[in-house]
Amino acid sequence: MKKKLYTRMTTISVIMTLLTMSVTIGIFYSLFREQVMDDLKTHVHILRTTEAVLEYIEKDFDPQIDNLRITVVGNSGEVKYDSNADIGTMENHGDRPEVHEALKYGSGEAIRKSGTFDKTTYYYAEKMDGGQVIRVAKEVGSIWQFCVRILPVLIAELFLAVVICIVVARLLAKRLVEPIEQMAQNLEDEELSESYEEIQPFLDKIHSQHKDLKKSAKMRQDFTANVSHELKTPLASISGYAELIETGMAKEKDIQHFASEIHKSSIRLLSLINDIIELSQLDVMGGDTDKIRVNLSEEAYNCVEMLQMNADKHDISILVKEIQKNCFIEANQEMIQEIVFNLCDNAIRYNKPGGHVWVSVFEKKEKVILRVKDDGIGIAQEEQERIFERFYRVDKARSKKTGGTGLGLAIVKHIAEQHNAEIEIDSEIGQGTIISVVFMKYHDKK
Repeated sequence: MKKKLYTRMTTISVIMTLLTMSVTIGIFYSLFREQVMDDLKTHVHILRTTEAVLEYIEKDFDPQIDNLRITVVGNSGEVKYDSNADIGTMENHGDRPEVHEALKYGSGEAIRKSGTFDKTTYYYAEKMDGGQVIRVAKEVGSIWQFCVRILPVLIAELFLAVVICIVVARLLAKRLVEPIEQMAQNLEDEELSESYEEIQPFLDKIHSQHKDLKKSAKMRQDFTANVSHELKTPLASISGYAELIETGMAKEKDIQHFASEIHKSSIRLLSLINDIIELSQLDVMGGDTDKIRVNLSEEAYNCVEMLQMNADKHDISILVKEIQKNCFIEANQEMIQEIVFNLCDNAIRYNKPGGHVWVSVFEKKEKVILRVKDDGIGIAQEEQERIFERFYRVDKARSKKTGGTGLGLAIVKHIAEQHNAEIEIDSEIGQGTIISVVFMKYHDKK
């Protein structure tokens, strides 16, 4: 990782250095061209202020000093003087861009490149009072010749820049990667990278994700172990009783009892398998479920009626305490039915003979609240946070007796999370338990 990061940073730095140098050369050359043209203008202005221009040029002015070529053109385009050539052999200059512009507008300029000699000639022309045009030209090398002249300086600068880039890239790569490598080796130590403030949020995120992964792995491990244990118990019971019947070791009077126990264990096994399958499906679905407008009031009424017989069997009274009509939520209907059923069933299972279960549904501001209250055994304060864990039981002996799987409240929690609902619990040992699920109120999206 460090080597790859170092290589990429070095490459990017070198490319940016070369790009910067290229842009700088281009800008410098552009300024150089502007300077050449300004010099030509200056020479023309000097010549214009000189009386008897031709006489002065022929006698006193040496254009070679500044590598200049001076040409005087008549108002008809004929060449009257040229410092570098015989005017008798020269063509009419009236069509030259700089001369044409000078005759028409008073001044003109042009740049022409020679492909043969790789040279660039700058021209500036200006119309004098008498109608003649004085033109000054200067020949300079191309940008490549310009670069060749400064090549030693460019090479030195490039070398220095590359060395600096390599050193900086190495230092940055080391500074960025080292704390990550340290953390990878010691993920449990959160204080390793306190000095790296620049990447601390990133490291904090990694620490958090690592904790979540460990927690998830621990939960999966515990779940697997619990599933194995919970499945093994009824299977062992079924296998044991069946073996006694098969080998003839069971007495005639005990066969019916053994069959009853096998039946009970089978029911428990099926119930456990169904809950495990449901939890697995909830894990896979996440929050991606089909949701419609659900009347929570009706679902609560239906659940009370459905569980009436089971409540009577356990000598428990299940009652409607307060159910407002038409309390709507946006939810998956089957999942909501599961929440109401599991909460009520759990309140019945962990109650005492002659106990009560009260079911309420009501609106409060923008919330719809499902509340299940019982006067059963209650839950200790230190255990209230754990009752929604998979296979966690407050009273293990009682759970076995009542046939609970230890997954009902875990399913409730999963479904609530998928509906962005909050779960509130209030319980006291010997006094009973109140569990509330708070949903967002349904609003028509029209």
